[in-house]
Amino acid sequence: MSDWLAGKRALVVGAGSGIGRAVLDAFRAEGARVAVLERNADKCAALRAELPGVPVVAGDATTREANEQAVAAALDAFGGLDVLVSCVGIFDFYRGLGELPAELIDRAFEEMFAVNVKSYLHSVKAALPALRASRGSVVLTESTSAYYPGRGGVLYVSAKFAVRGLVTALAHELAPDIRVNGVAPGGTLHTDLRGLDSLGLADRRLDDTPDRARELADRVPLGVALSGTDHAWSYVFLASDRSRGITGGVTHPDGGIGVKA
Repeated sequence: MSDWLAGKRALVVGAGSGIGRAVLDAFRAEGARVAVLERNADKCAALRAELPGVPVVAGDATTREANEQAVAAALDAFGGLDVLVSCVGIFDFYRGLGELPAELIDRAFEEMFAVNVKSYLHSVKAALPALRASRGSVVLTESTSAYYPGRGGVLYVSAKFAVRGLVTALAHELAPDIRVNGVAPGGTLHTDLRGLDSLGLADRRLDDTPDRARELADRVPLGVALSGTDHAWSYVFLASDRSRGITGGVTHPDGGIGVKA
């Protein structure tokens, strides 16, 4: 523990598992007080049992109401808000346009962009007054898919490109009061990232891919299979005052995929 976030008051959206849970744990280890918005009721119950001092709001991050409730819970508990993080996401298991039935495109598009893009807009909007008051920061979860094709299907890649655009647009709009940055993780071990319900993939988890650790390590120059804990330190840095001169930026904890031959 180095107290990089000592005194910070944070809200982590999607903190019930995977990268979000790792961010929650890392923030607390670095001295932050953290509130949570999580959709899954079982994950909420587990968080409350394990971390009784952490405010946990059960709700759907794609809605205005859930985000406003979570921000209100953080303000009630901490008296303010310095950092907003969103780790919400859903996957399409590499479905190309040719594999998408025409009759499902509307539903699949709406689901993908509601979860992976609209939820971020609602979270930031709900937190804006508190973050302006504290001159705080936002960290959104991009992906290697926002930079390299083939790391998701057509809907996932386009949605993550949209998050990349959100980081840029919001960093410009909200300066100088609020910093906005992104983290673009590569493939991740121990994630509960699931598929689109509209495509019949809601029960399929990316982490259930056979021999996933080897597959992740083999695809990147560093030969490492990274976990949410590895990614979480990028969020810690961008939420800390050590990054006070950075906005509109992104860190790439991806094993070096960008320099792959």
